[in-house]
Amino acid sequence: MSVFVAGIAMTRFGPQPERTVKHLVKEAFDSAVADAGVSVRDIGAVFFANAMQGMVEGQGISGQVALRAAGLEGVPIVNVENACASGATAFWLACRHLESGAAEIVLALGAEKMAYRDELRRGRVMAAFGGGIDLENADATFAQLASLGRGISADEGQGHRTPFMDFYAMVCRAHMARFGTTQRQLAVIASKNHGHAVENERCHYRTPISIEDVLSARALSYPLTVPMCSPLSDGAAAIVLCTEAGLKRLRSSHLRVRVLASELRSAATRDWADLDDHVVRRAADAAYAKAGLTPSEIDVAEVHDAAAFGELFMSELLGFCPFGEGGRLAESGATTLGGRIPINPSGGLESKGHPIGASGLAQLFELTHQLRGAAGARQVEGARTAIQENGGGLLGVEEAAAVVSILQRQ
Repeated sequence: MSVFVAGIAMTRFGPQPERTVKHLVKEAFDSAVADAGVSVRDIGAVFFANAMQGMVEGQGISGQVALRAAGLEGVPIVNVENACASGATAFWLACRHLESGAAEIVLALGAEKMAYRDELRRGRVMAAFGGGIDLENADATFAQLASLGRGISADEGQGHRTPFMDFYAMVCRAHMARFGTTQRQLAVIASKNHGHAVENERCHYRTPISIEDVLSARALSYPLTVPMCSPLSDGAAAIVLCTEAGLKRLRSSHLRVRVLASELRSAATRDWADLDDHVVRRAADAAYAKAGLTPSEIDVAEVHDAAAFGELFMSELLGFCPFGEGGRLAESGATTLGGRIPINPSGGLESKGHPIGASGLAQLFELTHQLRGAAGARQVEGARTAIQENGGGLLGVEEAAAVVSILQRQ
């Protein structure tokens, strides 16, 4: 059964200490329903992504609570927590629900509150990141990752950061040791994404940064500097999905965007060097096979770049270039707007921000805009087919979960 994107919404991302999860959810919910041209009564189920509210505020049943405040109750609501992949996982579940025939119109909505005025909750946000790994084996996991980058400086840098910036840095050092990837290539990616963000009014940061300024910025865990890494943000995003029958109930005139594939995979035990068995590569292979496409047929991509190395590595895992060539691909200009395969025209997580439960759905918001031809100054000319990758957590040597989805303008 075919699945279509009927409506999309995204709040501004960034610190909004005066707003609650309920405020963010209502804005995204109202906008998505209006964009789709549906009424609240048309929605058959909701998949609600949130990773931190329970840990930080103590609030369970977060979807039911926030959506009742937004004016929706009584329908099936499923709360989804899959670390940083929560938003895309909610989207995957929504697609599966429609494909099963259980409903004609559903909603995937993600929201996260990460900016607080009080010190206690700010501390809880940072502590919550530690739950995204196998706590019982945390020391062994990080020791294994650290050993992969032998010969590359392991300077721990300075400043406040989440454990996941150390994870990205360790895997990046392993990539540098194996393939010769450079810190400057990471700076090229970060500078490119901050440049893209200038044209996105919903981004946390909208100031261009030169490659040299990225390199000279405050160091975190080597080779990462602050502009290479995503900030902690508040925000929400939502997508209304429907079947062919659901399309007939819409009161909007948007170009049709079809979900060709959405594939979720989890981490598996493997040697780090076996990159063909990486969780993202397995999800991507499944998505390409279901869509009947190859990487060369993708026009635009939004990938999980909580650190600039994430984009570099994902460009390889999604098949846009051979392993070890991601840095050179970025240096060539191919991933910049106007290039062969623009990546993160939204500005990416590095600039847009990373409110965990909303991030995956915000990627799909951007791609739908691109496929509708409605992205304005950041429009990828002629974009017809788009891919999204959203990963979360750490298990062994890779993300605990990864979702790869492919959309196409009909």
